[in-house]
Amino acid sequence: MHQQFKSLIVALLFSLISIFADAQTQNLDHTKVDSLTFTATRAALNKLSTANFEKRNFKKNEKTLPYRFLLPKNYNKNQKYPLVITFHNSTRIGNDNEKQLEPLARIWIREGIYDQYNCFVIAPQFAERSSNYVKNEDGILVSKPSDDVQLVLDLLAQIEAEYGNVDQSRIYLVGYSMGASTAQNLMSMAPKKFAAMVAVAAVPDFSNLKVFKRKPILLIHGQKDDENPYNGSVSLFDKLKGNKNLTFKTFTELNHGSINIPLLLSDEIPKWLFKFSK
Repeated sequence: MHQQFKSLIVALLFSLISIFADAQTQNLDHTKVDSLTFTATRAALNKLSTANFEKRNFKKNEKTLPYRFLLPKNYNKNQKYPLVITFHNSTRIGNDNEKQLEPLARIWIREGIYDQYNCFVIAPQFAERSSNYVKNEDGILVSKPSDDVQLVLDLLAQIEAEYGNVDQSRIYLVGYSMGASTAQNLMSMAPKKFAAMVAVAAVPDFSNLKVFKRKPILLIHGQKDDENPYNGSVSLFDKLKGNKNLTFKTFTELNHGSINIPLLLSDEIPKWLFKFSK
């Protein structure tokens, strides 16, 4: 009897270890952002020179996609580098090839980040919404990509052809708000291209959950977000049970406008992304 009890305990322990080893991670952060911190943080990013972000235009089938392109610091054509695609929110829609360099895009030219996390960066600008939102049968707002999102994949192919030293195993997606939804859309559309994704305050994409369960994903959302509902990220997290490389970080005190502030002057996003490769 005693031996049977010991065997049962061992079996239960192994079961629990297995469950937790395969489980995704959920983190709660109670950071608050006052108006002074908000203003100072945005100002620190906005004063950075964007001269190293080269202005370019990608054209295909009478369509034009403006984008900014950043080479790694001290670029060496004989060295392989990761590539990051960063997507803007809906307030940056246009064709001036300027506004898409929102603070989340500018972290890559911050002193320290630009030195330590050497990579190519593509920051496209959409003339219209890159993701559109509809409610699904459960009443959850979900995102659908616009036709122009395909242009990003075509642009990526061109960059890979132009720069043969793009590390094909380390291509990453980052976005905020509409841009985070677009990042999820692209991961759904072409999962074999991308190693990992950071989605901040997204409206989720449920169209390819089988793929999402195998991908490193960092979901970040403010619990007080009343623009892109927090419950969308909660629902996506729940649907991806078993993805041990999925982290859901909830800022309990932040809303849609303040959610980026704690991320902008730290290396949290690049540090997390660069851990992963295909």
